Amino acid sequence: MQQLAGSVADIRKVFTNVKLRGTWGEVQLSALLGQMLAPQQYRANVHVDPLSSDVVEFAVLLPSKDGETVLLPIDSKFPIEEYRRLADAEAASDKEGAEKAAKNLERALKVQADAIARKYIRPPLTADFAVMFLPLEGLYAESLKMPGLTEYLAGKRIMACGPTNFGALLTTLQIGYKTAAIEKRSGELWELLSAFRHEFRNFVQILEKAQKKLQEAQDTIENAAKKTRTIDRKLKNVSEIADERADLLLSDDEHDEQ
Repeated sequence: MQQLAGSVADIRKVFTNVKLRGTWGEVQLSALLGQMLAPQQYRANVHVDPLSSDVVEFAVLLPSKDGETVLLPIDSKFPIEEYRRLADAEAASDKEGAEKAAKNLERALKVQADAIARKYIRPPLTADFAVMFLPLEGLYAESLKMPGLTEYLAGKRIMACGPTNFGALLTTLQIGYKTAAIEKRSGELWELLSAFRHEFRNFVQILEKAQKKLQEAQDTIENAAKKTRTIDRKLKNVSEIADERADLLLSDDEHDEQ
């Protein structure tokens, strides 16, 4: 238990250190890209604009009809403090605290999206949208539940992705590479990926409903267990009878007659 507590403490140190946290998100993003795409299909630490010093963590190279390429900027963001406050408040059933934390998390995500849009979306050098990678599934799920955030990100031409649907996005891009269907008209790609994101959000809602049903079933089982313990306590006051007498009282009359 002491070793486990030490490991948890080490993980917390990683997530509270801004530099290490950023490195962790970047490494995870690099691993996903390396698994799904060939090395020549993406680049790391890219100057999307030669006239700017801004460097995006990764950029996927999208092929076009004329043989040129256009960059799809991808940057990882990890507002862990706001997300942790939200998770802690929800675990403590602190509704007011959870609402406040959710607003702070939404504000942080908007700030990060603004920065990505301002620094890295530079058509025609890049696609007319960028990807904001959120390295925790829970963090991404929370972003989907925030009213108006999806529309805000769409207005900034930012697509938020968690690890799972980012892998699906890369699969879509990989299919595009194989069929040469991805062209420089990245607006069409944006519509396709937006439709995919919409379906994934519906999937998340289905999972939440299933989780709710499972919780209701668990609550029912716990209530039944409590009733059983109550009955057991009551029955302790009843005098015990011999096994033969108990078998006779509880036996199937029809079976006895046979």
